[in-house]
Amino acid sequence: MFPMPSPHLPSIAVRRALAKLGSDLRDARLRRSLPAEVVANRAFTTRPTLRRIEAGDPGVGIGIYAAVLQAMGLLDGLGTLADPINDPTGQRLSAEALPERARIKRRKPRSESARPNSNG
Repeated sequence: MFPMPSPHLPSIAVRRALAKLGSDLRDARLRRSLPAEVVANRAFTTRPTLRRIEAGDPGVGIGIYAAVLQAMGLLDGLGTLADPINDPTGQRLSAEALPERARIKRRKPRSESARPNSNG
């Protein structure tokens, strides 16, 4: 029998971010005057799972979070989270890794023995 995996305990920063996301999703649902039952049905999930999302539960899969975002018309924001335009650190690191100058790589001439025989 295989040992049970230990539950992953995310860092406090991750838990805070998920708690804020959950709270923001709840607020967005309420601003839209959408009952939890309606959002859960649109997201093909259950009300208890929606409650877990709104509480920022890290055990809920990202796919369910995405389904809830879509159910409220907010999915586009998810697709841009890691977009390079929103990643100044990645842009800086990429710029620092650029070579100082670009060169054309020249092909080495093939030797006479490597050339195809043109005699037919």
